[in-house]
Amino acid sequence: MTLHTIDASVAAADLDQFDTVIDARSPAEFAEDHLPGAVNWPVLDDDERRIVGTLYVQDSPLAARKLGAAMAARNIAAHIERWVTAQPRTWRPLVYCWRGGQRSGSLAWFLDQIGFRTHKLQGGYKGFRAVVRDDLCSLPQRFRFGVVTGRTGSGKTRLLHALSAVGAQVLDLEGLARHRGSVLGGLPDVPQPSQKALDTQLWSALRALDPRRPVYVESESRKIGRLQLPDALVAQMHEHGFCVRVEMDDAARVNLLLQDYAHFAHQPERFCELLEPLVEMRGRQTVNRWQEHARAGRWAEVYAQMMIEHYDPLYLRSIDRHYAGYAHAPSITLADGGPHALQLAAREVLERFEGHGSCVTAQR
Repeated sequence: MTLHTIDASVAAADLDQFDTVIDARSPAEFAEDHLPGAVNWPVLDDDERRIVGTLYVQDSPLAARKLGAAMAARNIAAHIERWVTAQPRTWRPLVYCWRGGQRSGSLAWFLDQIGFRTHKLQGGYKGFRAVVRDDLCSLPQRFRFGVVTGRTGSGKTRLLHALSAVGAQVLDLEGLARHRGSVLGGLPDVPQPSQKALDTQLWSALRALDPRRPVYVESESRKIGRLQLPDALVAQMHEHGFCVRVEMDDAARVNLLLQDYAHFAHQPERFCELLEPLVEMRGRQTVNRWQEHARAGRWAEVYAQMMIEHYDPLYLRSIDRHYAGYAHAPSITLADGGPHALQLAAREVLERFEGHGSCVTAQR
């Protein structure tokens, strides 16, 4: 058999041509990010990679290669015994490591020698990462974004999910980033992905969308938690998106916030800790008042006050600066955040905006 090498851009354009995409890197490298749908068959695990690297520096490249070869051979044998014995002759794997070097080369050679039509990714993950970065500069320009705007607690994320349920195209940025986007927005016991992983998920999501139809997305700043959105995506939303303004009365907004942030009722000190960065903007006296309400369990009061004194002014300044058409955008009124109101609102959005060439376009 002949081992085939495939360019990263060619492979990325059609990963479905392969039956299995195999990441030969260590588990830690794989956890940070990997090709969509890849499985991890480490040629060297994290400890082995560290040991071989240390030996390379402290002893010699030859000593490191001898030890690494023995470790790799054992690991590859284990992977073949566990995963390969049941594969049919027609199985087509794609194998990659960090730069398309020895780790993927070793594993791919064994699979090729067995008789499988094996491909090795030229440039490895590093080459794929370059494709993702380049594509994220151009992919967003293909789409017309319907930007769901509205003050904190007005049900924007829920409406986005309702839009998806009735067949609209949706790009859920907060879902991908695993963060609600505010100082309180971290999800309980759910860490954010790495920046590389978010980029890969965005790349994969954008490639799956139809540019002939609008794509609904929530208004976001350039950062969601600690993660950065691609500049091209933010620019396309700001400069060429149309606004869908969501309205909800204050009492319903407070009720929705009580639901979304219910976990803080069991973590009042964590809540108070997260408010500390707001001292510079809102003053120690105001933040102390919010913290006192939280420690006393007066959650409706603290959310109502934070809405009026912090979130609403901040959001309105930001939305006016980035979306000049926001003030005149057609509004969708949500009675509450319940399923019935959301379904009605989602259908109203589709009736108003699907198939129309232009709505409200922001001007810089």
